Amino acid sequence: MSISISSSLSITPVPAQNSSSGTGTAATLQQPTSNLRDTITLSESQQVYQLYSQGLSVAQIASSLSLPVETVNNYLNISAG
Repeated sequence: MSISISSSLSITPVPAQNSSSGTGTAATLQQPTSNLRDTITLSESQQVYQLYSQGLSVAQIASSLSLPVETVNNYLNISAG
């Protein structure tokens, strides 16, 4: 299992309306015009940390990523004891 984060919106600056100085710009969100996406592939340790920060237990993370619990503990710097 891998986790990827992708963006499907782009921000395009456009001239601001009713600007007191007349030189301001505002940003608007636009749907992408092509199928290009920005994708980030996380390493195994980054996936563990991401899932842990989302509230999953060590056992749940180990199960979902098919890793031993000891490996998950090592990535999180948790000592068995």
